[in-house]
Amino acid sequence: MIRSRPRQILAALLLTFAFSAAAKAETYRWVQYVDDGAEVRAITTKAQCPVVEIDGVAAPMSIRAPADKEEGAFPVLVCFAKLPPTAKTIAVDHAPLKAPPHEINRIVVIGDTGCRMKGEAMQACNDPVEWPFRTVADEAAYKKPDLVIHVGDYNYRETRCPEGNAGCAGSPIGDTYAVWQADFFSPAETLLVQAPWILVRGNHEDCARAGKGWMRLLDPYPAVAGEPCADIRPPYLAKFAGQTMAVLDVASAAESKVSDSQKEIYKAQFATLSSTLSGPSWLLLHRPIWGVALIDKGVALGSNLTLAAATGGALPQALELMIAGHIHTFQVANYAGSVPPQIVSGHSGDNLDRGVPDDLSGLTVNNMTITKGLNMPAAFGFMMLERQGKTWLATDYDVHGNTLKQCRVEGRAINCQ
Repeated sequence: MIRSRPRQILAALLLTFAFSAAAKAETYRWVQYVDDGAEVRAITTKAQCPVVEIDGVAAPMSIRAPADKEEGAFPVLVCFAKLPPTAKTIAVDHAPLKAPPHEINRIVVIGDTGCRMKGEAMQACNDPVEWPFRTVADEAAYKKPDLVIHVGDYNYRETRCPEGNAGCAGSPIGDTYAVWQADFFSPAETLLVQAPWILVRGNHEDCARAGKGWMRLLDPYPAVAGEPCADIRPPYLAKFAGQTMAVLDVASAAESKVSDSQKEIYKAQFATLSSTLSGPSWLLLHRPIWGVALIDKGVALGSNLTLAAATGGALPQALELMIAGHIHTFQVANYAGSVPPQIVSGHSGDNLDRGVPDDLSGLTVNNMTITKGLNMPAAFGFMMLERQGKTWLATDYDVHGNTLKQCRVEGRAINCQ
């Protein structure tokens, strides 16, 4: 259903206010799942961490990463506070946050949200139509999810904007807080406080690109002073009533050629998941194992050869769904092999990918045949998963919250309208 004109005007006014508020923001705050539960995090320009109130008990937050005074790339404090499993109410400096839910029924999935500035690919970061992540995030917040999943790629501004290019004029570049704020924290500020997050690491956050910022700001493991950037982190689980999310760090997984050393690492990680997962579980990762990004001379390309080799063509039986990003489109695939279906939701901000047919059925990707699948490359947006009894309804929305496609996830199968 197309939104009414008054709603569009209101959205424009709210967008203007949000840009103004973002410029003045001193603190960003959110709840995220980490390797051993959940915690509150905050970023502040102040000299001290803010106060967190958990179930009415107030205490200063601890420092996760001090302000970077030498290089100056991260002139902010990153703070955290562990959350007990029983936490019901949370506030940072009296501003409320949503506590981790016992059960999840409405999940927003976004991915590949940053604005691309690299070489000749200069996205118009100053144009909310050409780079609509703030609109996407605000609309996703309007849906009032219980959980937000970001499938990776937050930091995209790598090359200086050419002189005279109004679309990206004034943009910061590099692995700096200024870019993290412009690409993620400022446009996502409304959604950040709407629900707890699961944050998946993307290839743009590997150690060669924005790994330093990732380790300071969003990494799910404790920060250790002087610790070097880690190429591969162990998987971790976020558990809910009747549902487990297994989060895999594949930021550095070699894509077009098998890395034997990485293959053994991921093989061991999949084995660990096989022994620890029970009940309905989903696998969250940035790089899809058998996704389709390109058709070259009739051959489907886009799979991750290292990850595929590590699986041996099969994944733990408890895994009922894979959710990924990396390919800038909305994509659904069921497979002939002993693996769960996959949804790619990487269309929330960065330039959309083209060149893949709408119907993926019958394509073979790295020896895995897609029995039934679709690709929707033409629209920015986000996905929402809504629990309906024992099934999940997956809806692909455009930037204004209009329905583009609906699919039903049931067991190890996805059926789309």
